[in-house]
Amino acid sequence: MKQKYDLAVEARSIGKSSCRALRKERKIPGIIYGAIKNQNVFLNESDILKYNTRKYDNTLFTLKSSVSEANGKIALIKSVDVNPLSRKPVHVDLYALDLTKTVRVSVEIKIEGKPIGLADGGLLNIVNRELEIEVLPNDIPDNITVDVSNLGVGDSIHVNDLQLAKGVKVISAPELTIAVVNLIDEEAAPQAAAAPAAATPAAGKAAPAKDAKAAPAKDAKPAGDKKK
Repeated sequence: MKQKYDLAVEARSIGKSSCRALRKERKIPGIIYGAIKNQNVFLNESDILKYNTRKYDNTLFTLKSSVSEANGKIALIKSVDVNPLSRKPVHVDLYALDLTKTVRVSVEIKIEGKPIGLADGGLLNIVNRELEIEVLPNDIPDNITVDVSNLGVGDSIHVNDLQLAKGVKVISAPELTIAVVNLIDEEAAPQAAAAPAAATPAAGKAAPAKDAKAAPAKDAKPAGDKKK
């Protein structure tokens, strides 16, 4: 049975002015959805700052509230929107759970052991650090441990190599690579060949200009989190 933490939530009014007023009082507007009728709530900023860290990923929270529909519900902190400049939380999504139904979550992969291939000049490359799974809420693991001790040079571990606890269903692709041991290339890169001297153009003729290709524009990043 996973440990649960209490999380205080209270009803709030909707609207931008109401949300701004809450933030000035160090209260964060949020919403509860899932196994509950949607509820507009607010939480203490200090609680969000404390729990919005990797340490509390997939933590189950028991909601404490004067709102009868929310009080006693078990929920996950699904997402926290932050101000891109101040990095302060501005909105929180809570996902209320039905403890009898599975939920999809991403769990940290914890690498253990020292690959035997390191002694042969190999280098451990961790390709993926999270695994998406489906599991009952009370059975959500804190992490997935992967032992890489037996990896030699050129060996790798994929999702379909993992032995997971009963009741844990993997959603990530079976062929997804978790870790691989590559051979370190110690050879120095060959020196670039000297470029041949450019021919002097004949008198009265201009040297042909090299085709200049404009660098492709990078995709615009999405706008920062919108304040609710």
